[in-house]
Amino acid sequence: MKLNKTLIAVIAVVVVIGAWAASAYNSMVGVQEEATTALANVQSAYQRRADLIPNLVETVKGYAAHEKQTLEDVVAARSKATSITLDPENMTPEKLKEFQQAQGELGSALGRLIAIQENYPDLKANENFRDLQVQLEGTENRINEARNSFNNVVQQYNVVIRSFPKNVLAGMFGFAKMDKFEAEAGAEKAPQVKF
Repeated sequence: MKLNKTLIAVIAVVVVIGAWAASAYNSMVGVQEEATTALANVQSAYQRRADLIPNLVETVKGYAAHEKQTLEDVVAARSKATSITLDPENMTPEKLKEFQQAQGELGSALGRLIAIQENYPDLKANENFRDLQVQLEGTENRINEARNSFNNVVQQYNVVIRSFPKNVLAGMFGFAKMDKFEAEAGAEKAPQVKF
């Protein structure tokens, strides 16, 4: 009789611990999926920008044939930026930094391309160019929002997997801390505008 009560108590404790472990594991999977979805949204916003660039380049090409180097720089930066993809399963801080750097180079090249409009009043007035410029501005805002959303979800994920007692299960099941998007080097300094 005493053995039965002990056995029942042990089984009850095992069931409670098992239920808690399953619930904790499922919650970690949930926040990890939110983080990977947020990362996919960031990549989608960057892809939208990359998709707009060929149209922008073609529009500018008609007005600024001798701005060949700027156009080539944009095309090369776009190619580099779209060749780097982030895999949530194998995302390292180095890969994230490489991705951010390529996207930063593309943003810089786009800035030079947009600056060309100052030299070409007809281009500035071109409806296609204005529409593409507005779409690019909107896309840059979407990219910023997607990165902020990703960082918030990654923070939630990191808190969940690093908090006791879930950190024990996280280590056992391979849930690793994720890195956030960071500002580019030098972004803390205000840009100088020179005419």
